[in-house]
Amino acid sequence: GNCGVSIMRSGEAMEQGLRDCCRSIRIGKILIQSDEETQRAKVYYAKFPPDIYRRKVLLMYPILSTGNTVIEAVKVLVEHGVQPSVIILLSLFSTPH
Repeated sequence: GNCGVSIMRSGEAMEQGLRDCCRSIRIGKILIQSDEETQRAKVYYAKFPPDIYRRKVLLMYPILSTGNTVIEAVKVLVEHGVQPSVIILLSLFSTPH
């Protein structure tokens, strides 16, 4: 099965669309914020379905800029046993950066 993981705040805007397509999909959340001085992303919160390591993960983050936030989110998912090959990034806009 699949599950969604939204990167909190902007990624949560994509949850309803995912639920409209897949009514019973499980959804996890990650809160990542960048330090204003260093621009390094830091994970503050992560909550996933207990069997996330057995699922394909649809990682929701609508606006991709530097990619630092997504890189940290993928690291957290891998730490929870998710194989990188089953992580699919759902994004709407990205910058040339």
